[in-house]
Amino acid sequence: MKKLLAMMLVLTMAVSMAACGSKSEEPGTAPAEEEQTQGEAPAESEDAEPADGEGYTVGICQLMQHEALDEATRGFMEALKEELGDQVTFDEQNASGDPATCSTIINQFVSNNVDLILANATPALQSAAAGTDTIPILGTSVTEYGVALDIDNFNGTVGGNISGTSDLAPLKDQAAMLNELFPDAKNVGLLYCSAEANSQYQVDTVQTYLEELGYTCKQYSFSDSNDLQAVTTTVASESDVIYVPTDNTAASNANIIKDVCEPAGVPVIAGEEGICAGCGVATLSISYYDLGVATGKMAAKILKGESDISTMPIEYAPQFTKKYNKELCESLNVTVPDDYVAIGE
Repeated sequence: MKKLLAMMLVLTMAVSMAACGSKSEEPGTAPAEEEQTQGEAPAESEDAEPADGEGYTVGICQLMQHEALDEATRGFMEALKEELGDQVTFDEQNASGDPATCSTIINQFVSNNVDLILANATPALQSAAAGTDTIPILGTSVTEYGVALDIDNFNGTVGGNISGTSDLAPLKDQAAMLNELFPDAKNVGLLYCSAEANSQYQVDTVQTYLEELGYTCKQYSFSDSNDLQAVTTTVASESDVIYVPTDNTAASNANIIKDVCEPAGVPVIAGEEGICAGCGVATLSISYYDLGVATGKMAAKILKGESDISTMPIEYAPQFTKKYNKELCESLNVTVPDDYVAIGE
């Protein structure tokens, strides 16, 4: 009887030990009770929809306040709100024209771990690219990404964590516009800010086209708003027509250019509508609002996991319109063809 009781006790202990070891682990896996810390939610994939009560934060770094950049930001925000509604909130910052402030803003976005960055204008894009290689960055109001990011043989796709939209108008067509309006001019002054790499690219390219059309061209650069009036006075005294590319410093100080060129009787062909409205007679214009909308739609696809930013090519404005500044054309006795549209109409 004692032997029988002993055997039953051994059998009971064996069954108990087998039950304790039934949660066996595969090699390299953590024990079941350690798979998740108590109270901690399971990790979500980067492309997952935000959970209830959560959303996306988008940091916006705009170089400075002027009409073109303002419209791009507005179009971006409205398009993204339309796509994501209350799921998206914006941290909108303006660098007041200071590239160093762009870097400070970007560093704060990185510290706050925003979900996406909009870099509005070339210095903002350059600061964002230097500040993070993981947070998605979309540029807008950037003329040429290869130049801005120092990419040799740029093929239209940046790769990595950067994509965006370009405000580059067909430069050959801008040269043709100057020739259409001023066929008898001889000397063309190319006025631009030396601190903006994309401005240098534009004037170099336009100069080639203008020289092919028979014009004599000379470049005049200013470093910032402090020497703009002096440089503009020089170019106005030496030129029959002035070309100003898409240039943020020129755009925010177009009144200085106008105050020099209008009394001197020298017309300005502008790279974009905002500059033209301030000091130019004509431009081949894009809609910066539409450019911002296109960028916002790109952002929605990235945030929702529908597109991989590393494979998204740079997008360009879908259409261009010949526009003219009615007031300045009348002041300078410039007649434009019927296919030009007055700014503001």
